[in-house]
Amino acid sequence: MAAPVSQPPVASRASTRLLPRGPGALPESAPASLRFSVGRRRRAARLEVKASGNVFGNHFQVATYGESHGGGVGCVISGCPPRIPITEADMQVELDRRRPGQSRITTPRKETDTCKILSGTHEGLTTGTPIHVFVPNTDQRGGDYSEMAKAYRPSHADATYDFKYGVRAVQGGGRSSARETIGRVAAGALAKKILKLKSGVEILAFVSKVHQVILPEDAVDYETVTMEQIESNIVRCPNPEYAEKMIAAIDKVRVRGDSIGGVVTCIARNVPRGLGSPVFDKLEAELAKAMLSLPASKGFEIGSGFAGTDFTGSEHNDEFYMDEAGNVRTRTNRSGGVQGGISNGEIIYFKVAFKPTATIGKKQNTVSREHEDVELLARGRHDPCVVPRAVPMVESMAALVLMDQLMAHIAQCEMFPLNLALQEPIGSASSASELAPNLS
Repeated sequence: MAAPVSQPPVASRASTRLLPRGPGALPESAPASLRFSVGRRRRAARLEVKASGNVFGNHFQVATYGESHGGGVGCVISGCPPRIPITEADMQVELDRRRPGQSRITTPRKETDTCKILSGTHEGLTTGTPIHVFVPNTDQRGGDYSEMAKAYRPSHADATYDFKYGVRAVQGGGRSSARETIGRVAAGALAKKILKLKSGVEILAFVSKVHQVILPEDAVDYETVTMEQIESNIVRCPNPEYAEKMIAAIDKVRVRGDSIGGVVTCIARNVPRGLGSPVFDKLEAELAKAMLSLPASKGFEIGSGFAGTDFTGSEHNDEFYMDEAGNVRTRTNRSGGVQGGISNGEIIYFKVAFKPTATIGKKQNTVSREHEDVELLARGRHDPCVVPRAVPMVESMAALVLMDQLMAHIAQCEMFPLNLALQEPIGSASSASELAPNLS
């Protein structure tokens, strides 16, 4: 009988046989401490990087899609609670505030931006399943972008898209166009409605600066300003005197083929206490990400913002007091309604800065896709100032953040009975009664 062949122990056998092969692999002489066993069957390791960047939110999720000159744009909303009353008309109100061609100080592109809800609702109520909203593009002029196919527009996304992807949709800027925000505004309309029904939250934004025309801080009362005041003029500034100055500033550059920037101020009233989480998901951090994801946005500040650096601590601190109803309040609100990354029940207010529109009707020096110095005179239809149309975009992104944070808060902090000595439930009797007929 032949003598049995001597073999190494099983563990040693596996670790030797399963050593990775190819460039960078460990040699068979490597110490055992650096070896690992993944079982008898060899399987090629595969790394996946999911970084599409087209989905916003964790619980109330919104994925936008489409390009400026493609077949259309829209969104898919996941995680929406069921039995919420919503119609295409509800979304259309907000889309009409965002659409192009609404006045002489916006782009002359003619789009009705008529939305169609393709799934996720039944007889006017959400079903709890994904909601698909679609808006077709109907007024494309792809020929306006023939020069831009060869040369990069200064301060636009043309060059960086090529740097990243090696290919891009030239017409209208493709995915970098502000038409992408249609999906955000449609989803924001739904988020606004849920926030109003659940907690009475009201979100309003308005233009507070155009170029060098600055609306004084005391010119608008955050407690009482209304949508009607904001929408009373084409620039969406609630103060008529400063609205006229802003319109004049836009008209001045518009006729010269140039552009200017500005600032949008946003307020959120009746926001429940407790929204936001330490440390990376602070409410102001989520708001900042949302606002800086908007096209042409360049700055964000909440509460006293950068001006707060001029104060001392004793001057800046918001002192607490008990109001007549027995609620903990702050006498001032330099925190902007957020402390420690969590909403404190006061009005949330913040500002978003928008740069001048990148595409202008003036000849500029640039570089071609073949890496040659050239001159470019861009064509196409573009806003001389983006801030009037950015107002509903800012409101929508604020609503998406607050909706997402509201769902997270209810899931974590209201799963078990509250500590009523320190906490209060989300929502109110009035808002619950408004929704009750639709919950049967």
